[in-house]
Amino acid sequence: MARPHVLIIHGPNLQLLGSRQPQWYGRNSLASIDRQLRGIAKARGADVTIVQSNHEGNIVELIGKAGRSYQALLINPAAYTHTSVAIRDAIEASGIPAVEVHLSNIYAREAFRHQSLIAPVCRGQISGLGEASYRLGLEAAIELAQTAGLPRKTRGASSRPVRRKKNMA
Repeated sequence: MARPHVLIIHGPNLQLLGSRQPQWYGRNSLASIDRQLRGIAKARGADVTIVQSNHEGNIVELIGKAGRSYQALLINPAAYTHTSVAIRDAIEASGIPAVEVHLSNIYAREAFRHQSLIAPVCRGQISGLGEASYRLGLEAAIELAQTAGLPRKTRGASSRPVRRKKNMA
């Protein structure tokens, strides 16, 4: 099996990590997080491409082309989480499994941050665990990437309910 390739997208203002609102986002830089992610990918036998963009259209274009080269997407859409139908639609149309991550717990912050437009088109969301959100998200994305090319029957648990016989004892 070929090495899984995961696209990682950091959204707007994440280049400011380490200095911007450390009470929410921590003190480590984006470069530090990227080093951790590259280390995890290497240890797991995966490849990653990491991009940071403050521009919604650029993010949409990256996702739109992702299906040709990547088996999974890890995304922190940042402020676009709550506003971007375009990013949501791009993820849905890409056909690749996506994991949404956030350093802070978006549900413990201002009310306008409580709704993610992105989460419904992602396989999962991890938030509120600081840098661990990214690490866990990448682990999940790699798992999804490894099964992305497999026929549906071999992709883990069946979607059909399992019927068990009742214990007659």
